[in-house]
Amino acid sequence: MASLSSPLRVCREILKELRAIQGPSYKQSLAYNYVLDQFRKNKVTGERYCRAQQEARHASLTYLCLLVSTRNHLALHNLYHGKGERSPEEVAGLVGLRLPTQPGGKGWEK
Repeated sequence: MASLSSPLRVCREILKELRAIQGPSYKQSLAYNYVLDQFRKNKVTGERYCRAQQEARHASLTYLCLLVSTRNHLALHNLYHGKGERSPEEVAGLVGLRLPTQPGGKGWEK
């Protein structure tokens, strides 16, 4: 599906990912200016078949895939990343278990 998309669509998707990463001030970034300059430089013309345009299109699709994958990876990492050292009671609670209690009060249980 990505190979059938137009260069304008790929450019918009890359800029959308840059906006998601950098926030509302993404238009002042060097990456924004570089992406627009590269797409303007490799604009498709009807006069000739240029291998450089195909290479630039492939590079842009690869970069878009990198940006999307990085964003998804960070979202998954933040969701499932450990919160540091946990107590045994908290770990047991995470998986839906309870630690056994010692009847009779030996003095060492909480």
